[in-house]
Amino acid sequence: MSNPLVDMQKPDVIFCIGTNMTECHPVAATGLKKAIARGAKLIVADPRRIGLAELSHLYLPLRVGSDTALLLGIAHVIAREGLINEDFIQNRTTGFDDFFEHISQWTPEWAESITGVPAKDIETAAMWYGAAVKGAIYYTLGITEHICGVENVQSLCNLALMTGHVGREGTGINPMRGQNNIQGAGDSGALPNNYPGFQSVTDIKHQEKFKEAYGKEIDNEKGITKVTALDLCGDSIHAMLIDGENTLISDPDREHCEHALRSLNHLVVIDIFLTETAELADVVLPASAWGETDGVCTNTERRVQRMRAAVPPPGEAKPDWWIISQIAQRLGFKGFDYIAPKEIFNELCDLSPIYAGLDWDRIDNGEYQWPVPHTDHPGTPRLHEDAFINGKGIFSNVHYRDPAETISDEFPVWLTTGRRLESYHTRTQTGRAQGIDYLLPEESLEVNPNDLKKWKLVDGEWCRMRSARGAIEIKVKATDRSPRGTVFASFSFSDVPVNVLTGSGYDPITHTAELKVCPVKIEPL
Repeated sequence: MSNPLVDMQKPDVIFCIGTNMTECHPVAATGLKKAIARGAKLIVADPRRIGLAELSHLYLPLRVGSDTALLLGIAHVIAREGLINEDFIQNRTTGFDDFFEHISQWTPEWAESITGVPAKDIETAAMWYGAAVKGAIYYTLGITEHICGVENVQSLCNLALMTGHVGREGTGINPMRGQNNIQGAGDSGALPNNYPGFQSVTDIKHQEKFKEAYGKEIDNEKGITKVTALDLCGDSIHAMLIDGENTLISDPDREHCEHALRSLNHLVVIDIFLTETAELADVVLPASAWGETDGVCTNTERRVQRMRAAVPPPGEAKPDWWIISQIAQRLGFKGFDYIAPKEIFNELCDLSPIYAGLDWDRIDNGEYQWPVPHTDHPGTPRLHEDAFINGKGIFSNVHYRDPAETISDEFPVWLTTGRRLESYHTRTQTGRAQGIDYLLPEESLEVNPNDLKKWKLVDGEWCRMRSARGAIEIKVKATDRSPRGTVFASFSFSDVPVNVLTGSGYDPITHTAELKVCPVKIEPL
């Protein structure tokens, strides 16, 4: 996030797109509710009439997979109505003239033909956001889990650059992270293209730096993504270590995923429970849970926080860092003789410029948000206040493109997937809590009541849902939250494996799967 969570209470206009925040980030969303109580206007763009839409002053029910078209239409209106911040554009951006010419063709009427959102509502959204003193954008996986996820994010950045709604209190581009410490994992180098601290692996200076630090030769090329790794299982990849992820349930195209994991000669899983993925493993190593572990997490607002074990881990469970270190030592790697997480974190601070001013003792109270470039630095709650780290903000001339698969006579219904308030992700933890199981004992398919008759379905009864990759059986739930022609289900329940159906395509840059768009056919059992 470019801005701290407290800034969620401060905008005049809030634009939420592709985020079911009140269900997926219910605690953080209280800041948004406080802003609305103060008088802020809320714009919500989502295919479903989620709870957030009920709080909005303007709801944009766009067709799944059409975000780029909507954002191009909004950019067109902002430019047409002269709502651009000329000083900000001149002093802090580049490429605006070409961008201005580019967006002249993408009218709100054109956007309506793609998204289904009325042109007048697109104009209203643009006028509100463009005219705001403080305008903030919030998004999550509804923006990124598409084959055009990068273009979607670039389109949001274009809006912020046009209006100067970045680098100030109550503004910014704010992606809400989907899981605990996702930000910290990226900070630590759990990415195929970056060393710790987002230092590019293709930069010779960085290569030399980490060669010296680690005492070994390092390739000057990007690593492979998980998508590529699964494709290569049984071919050039014969062993795999999966730590803290229930891949079999969370990944798209389950049949392909299961085939890949079964093709390995050796699969090791580190987890706190025997998940569906762990059941496929040759070796399962029990990890300690968050309340049993000393360590560090960095949250969605870049706040670096100490974790303190409240109770000892049960049985033979050990912290992930200890397990990985022991494996590395047995493989003959040097430099993994850590005896405490303090050593590991301090090594990260030594190697990462954004953590350079921190150490284990300084983060004791969790008050610092990176970057913290030196020991006298107070931290950076708000990014881009004076300048962008790479110089000037760059406008991107993006184009709309259809999802990898679109509805057809064979598969005439749009399926979109996501999470629910009661069950978290693949239910590895929440599925073992009796109280939560009482609140949400099973998965269901949200269907518009008007579609029930058309498809000869019965509320509460079962149907078969099929895509180009497979079929599942799922119980039907009539609800106005789903628009006509679009259905929704979460991927959380292993007995209703929705990700058997998904996996039509991936963003070519990030390899993020298009989990939000899947054409299906639905028929009663």
